[in-house]
Amino acid sequence: MKSGKLKALAVTGAQRLSLAPDVPTVSEAGLPGYEVTSWYGIVAPARTPRPVIARLSDEVAKIARNPKMKARLLSQGLELVGSTPEEFDAHIRREIAKWQKVLAAAGMHPQ
Repeated sequence: MKSGKLKALAVTGAQRLSLAPDVPTVSEAGLPGYEVTSWYGIVAPARTPRPVIARLSDEVAKIARNPKMKARLLSQGLELVGSTPEEFDAHIRREIAKWQKVLAAAGMHPQ
């Protein structure tokens, strides 16, 4: 894109990327409600003690606040979104519900 050999038509997330603020979202470009993103997170087994979860969350948050880490990820097109373990759990649940609807609308059934 920077060289001009490629033209970005849109980004698939709900918001424009800070790396390419002039590129609209797919929703802005004409498909309202469209949002598909990749996301990464750290999870632990279901019965992991709360203090262990809290420590893991704190340590990952420290890494995420590191300016060098932020810059490195941003240079690769990744934007950090920090959250609490509870917020991440809610995000995972929303994603499951969203993709279940997509599969059902397409007549697909997970095995």
